[in-house]
This record gives sequence, structure tokens and C-alpha cells, in this order.
Amino acid sequence: MQNLKKPPKRIFIAYLTLPIVVYCLVVLFPIFGAVYYSFFNWSGGPKMTFSGADNYVKMVTDPTFWKSFGNNILLTALCVFGQIGLALVLALIVNSRYIKIKHFHLSVSYFPVILSSIVVGYIWSMLYDYNYGLFNNILKLIGLGKAVRPWLADNKLALILVSLPLIWKNIGYFMIIILAGLSSIDTSILEMAEIDGASPLQRLCFITMPMLRATMVVCLTLCISGNMKVFDHIYVMTNGGPGTATMVMALYAYINSFIRYKMGYGSALSIGILALSIAVTLIIRKITSGRNEEQL
Repeated sequence: MQNLKKPPKRIFIAYLTLPIVVYCLVVLFPIFGAVYYSFFNWSGGPKMTFSGADNYVKMVTDPTFWKSFGNNILLTALCVFGQIGLALVLALIVNSRYIKIKHFHLSVSYFPVILSSIVVGYIWSMLYDYNYGLFNNILKLIGLGKAVRPWLADNKLALILVSLPLIWKNIGYFMIIILAGLSSIDTSILEMAEIDGASPLQRLCFITMPMLRATMVVCLTLCISGNMKVFDHIYVMTNGGPGTATMVMALYAYINSFIRYKMGYGSALSIGILALSIAVTLIIRKITSGRNEEQL
């Protein structure tokens, strides 16, 4: 075999320079900029007044911010059970020996993932529409006209209703990840368990799920980090309403920054969102890793 010559060090540096520069411009500089502006009373113009930690004090004592944080937590919990739970069920079904045309099922399941969140928000807003929405029309057709309502105007149901598009959109994404984990399980283990008389449920609980533990932790981390920064489809569907029933942290930061022109406070909110999102993700990772160590 011909020996491969190691490229010069300048080639490595040239290949690494562009990604590092792009990462700094897209991620690091905006974060440092937000930290800097969060210490000023700034409306976006040339005039900036240093205010110290006033924006952070205001954020900590802001009930709407904590309401939006609570909405984020509830929305994330709904999506964890909806997205990952349904993705697991669909992945097990598609991976079974009884399903034919698996590529077709994968394509259909993954299709919502490629749609823009804005498009998904508009689609589901039309489904929930009071006058022309599909849900209300179905209720009328089956004789349940009394149940017809403006769904997104209901304070108690609004957050659950806006979580359904998120669940529908991302099931296919997590299904692909879980299918990758299922494909790494040696089928001979399952076959031997079947020969020994293990039922499908026993094989799922005592073989498949323990061997999928690392994959499920990855799915959980991605699901939490993704839903803690949700913004676009809620902006399209409810804009945080009715009242603050569907207000989330990213939307609240956007409203303060670009609607109320409180750029300094909006920057502080952005840093708060980053800190809380990292904290929630680390806590969940700590809990799951602790359980993994106990089971080993």
C-alpha cells in the first residue's frame, strides 16, 4: 500500500480558519455583544446609558419572564413525551419484520421535518380557525356543534394546542435517530431471547430499551435544547396570546427588543434564556447519567 504523505501544517490551518471565523461571527460575537448591551439602557439608537445590572434585576423580578419560562418548561415536557414517545413507537413499528415498503414510511414520516416552522404554524392556524378550520367543521359534521370554539383563544388549551404542531413536525426527526440506534442492536440477541420464550414486550423492556439508553439520552438532550428556544411557529400562531398563555422566553425577548425597542433589556433576556436553557439541559443530563450509572 502506498504511504500517504501528511499534508503540511498550513493546509490544516487553512481548512480550519474559515469554520472558526464563521463560528465566531455567528455564535461567539453575538453572545459577547448581547452581554455587553445588557448592561446599558439602550433603545437601538446611538444613545446608550450605562445601567449596570439593572436589566438583570428587572429580569429576575419580571413575572412575565418567569411565566414565559414556565410555559417553556411545560411545552418542553409535552414535546418530550409527544415527540420522543411517538417517535419510539413509530420506529419500533417501522423496524419490525411485518412492515413492508419501509422507505416509503420513512419518507412520509420525515416530510414534516423539512417544512419551515412558519409554514407549519400557518397550516395549523388554519386547522384551528373558528369559521373555516377543519376541527370545527368535523365537529359540526358529527353533530357536536356545541363543542365548536375559537381554539387558540382558550387560555387553558392554547399552550397544549400550539405544542401539537411542534410534536407533529419533529416526530420524524427523532424517529430517524431511534431507528439508527435500533439498527445497531445485534438481531441475534433478540432471536435468542425469542427462542428462549421471551414475549415481544419482554424483549422490548429488557433488551431493546436498555440498549437504546444512549440514543434516548441524545434524543432527550436535542428535544429539550430545541424546545427551550422555540419561537417562530408560536409567533405565527398566537404571538404569545391570549394574554401570556403561550408566551415563551424567545418571543418575550423579541417583543422587548424589536417591538418595545428595549434593546438592553432584550439582550439581558437573551442571556437569561441561554443560562436557563443550559441549566435545564445539564440538570436533565445529570439525572439521566445518574440513572445510567445506577443501572450499570
